[in-house]
Amino acid sequence: MPVTVKNRDGQLVGDLRSDEFRILQDGVEQKIIRFSSDPYPLSAVVVIDNNLSQKQSAQVQKSLVAIAAGFGPADEVALVTYDQFPKTVADFSFNNDQLFTTLKRLDLGSHFPGAGFDGGPMSAGPTANGHSLENGAPTPLGAKLAPESKNLDDAVYAAGEMLKGRGRDRRKTVFLISDGNNSRHNDHTFNQTIQLLLTGDVSVYSISVGHALLQHETARLEKYAADTGGDSFFAGSAPDLERLYAKVTEQARNQYILVFTPEEADRTKDYHTIEVRVRRPDLDVSAREGYYSSAVNKPSQ
Repeated sequence: MPVTVKNRDGQLVGDLRSDEFRILQDGVEQKIIRFSSDPYPLSAVVVIDNNLSQKQSAQVQKSLVAIAAGFGPADEVALVTYDQFPKTVADFSFNNDQLFTTLKRLDLGSHFPGAGFDGGPMSAGPTANGHSLENGAPTPLGAKLAPESKNLDDAVYAAGEMLKGRGRDRRKTVFLISDGNNSRHNDHTFNQTIQLLLTGDVSVYSISVGHALLQHETARLEKYAADTGGDSFFAGSAPDLERLYAKVTEQARNQYILVFTPEEADRTKDYHTIEVRVRRPDLDVSAREGYYSSAVNKPSQ
């Protein structure tokens, strides 16, 4: 169980002992048999929303190269963009210089070189599967998909598929930069995606941008983070994004690891709830809310 502990100011707390933690599975307290606070190398997929408003796309664009600064030589990073479909821009690599160059050359929205959807009417009319709902013709170049046409769940699922086979000696993470809009036409549901992430031991760290907070679109991003033991943040500007990238990678690699052997578990259930508590007062604990027993002791692919 990877666990993050912060104080009320949001700062990481790194001096806790094993006897200050408690783990409950399905409401029954478990014995911690191994404990570690050593930093872990990261296997990360950076997933970037490629259908933001013009303003927010520009802010993310300005901040992109700062992503590379948060990763070290022991980290492997892949890059994915998405709108209606996820696209792998760069596969896993330990080469940070290569990541920097790829991010510097990445042109968000380049496949739709128009002004972008910014809350007003679309010049091309409503679309589905890249075709106009008015006449069935392909969507004209220069018209962006409406926010409700973006498949957020499919993008996170694709990142989970990329990460599930990485080594268990690494912290497997999805760094999701998005405005939170999600269509009703994903190939994979939220629950299917969560099951894949938990089975693959993958955590999601979401950064909400754009009008997500005002439009109450952050709930899905926050739930992905909460259910997988990651965290969620909000950025209102390019400088905010640049600061958050380093904060997120630091938090992802500096987690406590608690190991336990489930006792008194209902063997007929595949999913088990987990609760992690600390005895020291005034601290906030983040950990995944459960796991699938079918994934335990499953060999890495």
